[in-house]
Amino acid sequence: MGMAVFTDPFIDALGLSRTQLSMAYLVGTVSSALFLTQAGRWYDRLGGRIMIAGSSLCLGVMVAYISFADRIAGALGGTVSVAFVAILLGYFGVRFFGQGVLTSASRNVLLVWFVKRRGLVSGVRGVFVSLGFSLAPLLLAWLIAAFGWRGALWAMALVVGLLFPALAIVFIRNNPQECGLLPDGEPGEPSDSPAADTESVELSTARRSPVFWIYCLSLSMHAMFGTALTFHIVSIFEAAGRSREEAFGYFFPSAVFSTTANLIASYLVDLHSLKPFLVMMLALFMIGATGLYNLDKPWGFWVLAGGFGAGGGLWGVISNLCFIRFFGPLYLGEISGFNASLTVFGSAIGPAAFALGLDAFGGYDVPVALCLVLLGALLVAAIVIRQEELSSHPPRRQT
Repeated sequence: MGMAVFTDPFIDALGLSRTQLSMAYLVGTVSSALFLTQAGRWYDRLGGRIMIAGSSLCLGVMVAYISFADRIAGALGGTVSVAFVAILLGYFGVRFFGQGVLTSASRNVLLVWFVKRRGLVSGVRGVFVSLGFSLAPLLLAWLIAAFGWRGALWAMALVVGLLFPALAIVFIRNNPQECGLLPDGEPGEPSDSPAADTESVELSTARRSPVFWIYCLSLSMHAMFGTALTFHIVSIFEAAGRSREEAFGYFFPSAVFSTTANLIASYLVDLHSLKPFLVMMLALFMIGATGLYNLDKPWGFWVLAGGFGAGGGLWGVISNLCFIRFFGPLYLGEISGFNASLTVFGSAIGPAAFALGLDAFGGYDVPVALCLVLLGALLVAAIVIRQEELSSHPPRRQT
């Protein structure tokens, strides 16, 4: 979401076309996705404290690098090919250390501290995620207007690369057992923790389950469609006859819808299975896509904001809980790392597909229609596939 706001400044500074920049984003992001399963294994060995601190530091370094990518390209000849490679390397770094490693590690380390209240706690975390996804573009657009795109990147690099690692080292602990505690703050000794909660499934086994794939693909679909929308937000709105101000004005109502849906879902999810939440999320994304397809109409804006916003709020709850509920905590890093690779891969395809659609058809209707078809197929699969959660979680009605 953060890099998307810099799309137009990068095009001007690097001398690349919109399609060339989108392809650099695609190649850099897909390349980063290839290493995320291994990063998940590092998490299982090293724990969240080291992984969060280390990935934050590296993310800050990569953001700082991107701020000089145009100058590096100029020093090396200033050709289109050199500029393409320079920004590609930057996209690789921020996608691997940011949305890949940092996102997965921060989610996983929280889940092992709770069992009975995982849904509620994940919902509280999801509020910050939803607000961050929705409001970060507004904040970064303001920073760019105030300090220029390079100054905005420097500010991001300082916060992410110095402040976040310090907070991680001071406050994060890998699990309650190493602190002599139990999940949920329950009384007793760590040895009293129920053995059932260690019931877990390895990645190789999880990949043979249709449940694994329906959740992975649904979460990746959000990344693909949502990143494409944000990456080309100004261009998409201009193609629909709307202004740049309306484009950035989309993020605030989307954040309101997202936060509201997230709070309601987090209140309910501890007592119910995840299946109805998945079905609702996909249905809301279809509603949002319908609004995007009709963005030139007065009602299209609000259907887009409501559908994608509320669906994104449910996405935050589902992405936090689905893998630990269905496959347990012991191999969570490896499983979530594989899912992160698919999600990052999806987020790479989206902007490139939308840019190619614009080049080939003069607008965004064709890629949006294709996304609608894919969402419909996922919705049917989510309804049909039976989803059994592990017995280690609090009793809930299975569907």
